[in-house]
Amino acid sequence: MIALDPDFLRGSYTPIVTPYRNGAVDLDTFAALVDRQITSGGHGVLVTGTTGEPSSLTIDERNELVRVAVATAAHRRPVVAATGSQSYADTLTLTRSAEKAGADAVLVVTPYYIKPSQHGLVEYFVAVGQQTKLPLLIYHIPGRAAVSVTVDTVATIADRLPSLVGMKHAVNDLEFVTEVLVRCGRDFRVFCGLEALSLPMLAVGAAGVMNAVGNLAPDRVAALCHAVAAGHLVEARRLHDELFELNQAIFFDTNPIPLKYMMARLGLLPAPEVRLPLVEASRAVQDRLDEVLRRAGFLATAAR
Repeated sequence: MIALDPDFLRGSYTPIVTPYRNGAVDLDTFAALVDRQITSGGHGVLVTGTTGEPSSLTIDERNELVRVAVATAAHRRPVVAATGSQSYADTLTLTRSAEKAGADAVLVVTPYYIKPSQHGLVEYFVAVGQQTKLPLLIYHIPGRAAVSVTVDTVATIADRLPSLVGMKHAVNDLEFVTEVLVRCGRDFRVFCGLEALSLPMLAVGAAGVMNAVGNLAPDRVAALCHAVAAGHLVEARRLHDELFELNQAIFFDTNPIPLKYMMARLGLLPAPEVRLPLVEASRAVQDRLDEVLRRAGFLATAAR
């Protein structure tokens, strides 16, 4: 594995939502959201991850969001660009564009829908990684992609691709984290991709989290990472408990539907717009989310 700065790709890298205004990507609001992450203590940002609805965006829109994020971050924090697609050709286009735009690393999802073999995944990630100078992370999310990577597959890719520096692991499997760190080394950056497992995964050695709740409470999510890194597990458990209901609320409907509703309620988005086939939260879900926000202290004075 290539050598990384000790602090790089560690901590809270929030997957930023993609705001829309009347159906179009709202780049001004997006830039404000990126800036908020930086000024609120986030360690980096992730652009067009699952929370950013990449499958509903055009290639040009995804590329533009990366460019805006890099310009807004202005070297204050690293920008990770999610550049994976179901198409190898599109993944290469997105990855090359992210490198040209100045992204600091790329996150490449296992190709969805196709359901490749483990051998196919090895060849795919090696081929993509050889086309960029950027550090690469695998995005492991079988619940969306319908394909899993094994520890053997990750280790084989790492042996052939020195620029493979980590992965986002969005699976309810803590054993996998320990196994991959044993095989690839403790410097291998594993990011937790399941909100409610942030503390357990950090505790067994994950380098950080890519937690959608960071869009709501970037300071609290970053503080959780700091607490674990410092060995302050009592404080980490307190923050875990404080964030737990928010973490669960992300999945009251398909992410980012609940998240965008909550962000709109807090004035972080002009509207909770999503693109079809996603639709906005039902009134019943909205009522549940309002209660979560009130219990979290976000809606103490707000009115519907």
